[in-house]
Amino acid sequence: MATRRSVLGAGIAVASTSVTGAALLPLIAARGAEAADTPAPTTSTTAPAVELFKVPMPLIPVARPVSTVGGVDTYESTTRKITKEILPGIRTELLTYDGLFPGATIRARRNRPVVLVQHNGLDVPISRHLHGASVAHDSDGGPMDTIAPGDTRVYHYPNKQPHASLWYHDHAHHVESENVYRGLHGSYLLGDTTEDALPLPRGRYDVLIALRDVDFDASGELLYAMGDRNRNTLLVNGATYPYFEVAARKYRLRFANTSNMRFFELRLADGGDLIQIGSDGGLLPSPHTTKSVYLSSGERADVVIDFSRYPVGTQLVLHNTAGRGPVEQVGQVMRFDVTRTADDPSSVPSVLRTLAPLPEPTNSRTVVLRMDEDGRPDAQAYMDDKVYDPERVDAVIRHGASEVWTVTNANTKAAHNFHMHLVQFRVLERGGAAAGPAESGLKDTVVLQPGETVRLQATFDTYAGEFVYHCHMLDHSAMGMMATMKIG
Repeated sequence: MATRRSVLGAGIAVASTSVTGAALLPLIAARGAEAADTPAPTTSTTAPAVELFKVPMPLIPVARPVSTVGGVDTYESTTRKITKEILPGIRTELLTYDGLFPGATIRARRNRPVVLVQHNGLDVPISRHLHGASVAHDSDGGPMDTIAPGDTRVYHYPNKQPHASLWYHDHAHHVESENVYRGLHGSYLLGDTTEDALPLPRGRYDVLIALRDVDFDASGELLYAMGDRNRNTLLVNGATYPYFEVAARKYRLRFANTSNMRFFELRLADGGDLIQIGSDGGLLPSPHTTKSVYLSSGERADVVIDFSRYPVGTQLVLHNTAGRGPVEQVGQVMRFDVTRTADDPSSVPSVLRTLAPLPEPTNSRTVVLRMDEDGRPDAQAYMDDKVYDPERVDAVIRHGASEVWTVTNANTKAAHNFHMHLVQFRVLERGGAAAGPAESGLKDTVVLQPGETVRLQATFDTYAGEFVYHCHMLDHSAMGMMATMKIG
């Protein structure tokens, strides 16, 4: 596969706005070590230039079921290859669900089942994984449970878990990294009455924002190389550096990091407050007012921004202050344009939900994440010093158990994160200190900086069977940083 170093450089011009934060905060190297793992590709070409904030942010369409008979919402989906204009005037080849990039959002309801009929119209195997969902092992979309080209698979999602901003993506081992990179991802928003009862922004003021990066060649085609550090063009809902017109009122913004490896630290250019209300597994117990939100690959965060504090006509840039890359490319993500006034009956309550107390742990175990970071061309990644083997069971867990896992990143340069299938867990400690407010809710993915240790607790009381856990920097999991747990 061709590789390159993407350079937009002077081709990106900072738009003249009233609130741009012209002096960008420097990228935080200590929080951006996610890219320090493999050598940069050596082939260098120059991608077409992109101007900031010239295109509107697309709103991702909501999928419609083909049937609602018997209280079950049935969807059909076909993966297929398309070309689409991402860079102005240039068509780029993509792998998609139903010709959409990103894929359509499924809006589901707790205790109302969804059936998903997935057809594979590509020439590579796929496996559709609903990230963060509690599902039986035969509907988990595991790395070896694939759909061959031309075949069909039916997935059953019971939706018995509480509300959560989930997402779906390909998981076919050895090709999952490239398949997701080329477009096989979308969102799945699960709602319930607990969430409905709150006066949070809703309807057109509840907006999904899917973030990721890409690497273009000179002709505008996506370039893929394992561990490519130079994916320096940012996309928001599939568009490069868009603007989003907002009213002067509160919005609920559901940020999802769908990148293979890039981490984001999101800040408003004027240093204004963000109110984080949710994480991977739904609402936090209480809102968390902060200046920044940090998302590793696969993590989600629901944030409320009150645009009523800005006069109509304000243009407010969303900055990124984490990760490797030229600041003019990766330091600015999108722009909010305050274009009108609007009534706002919404509010953010001081209490959002009540989480059940954690049960007494029944077992504890340790997990060590590590990868080769000495520059070797055939670098591998390891879970407990083992490369993933689908024939091996790495952890045997009693059904109903509640376990404390101590997860450590043994690397000195490379960041990782840790994702468990089937369960949402609670973060107990980070670096020996209690988890902060951003990690006070339910999580399915947690970041680990070099040398960092996190303790978490998960309860395995839903489905039996074999499920994987892995680094959700997908290039790392494709390189072997994945293991199997057997629950029964």
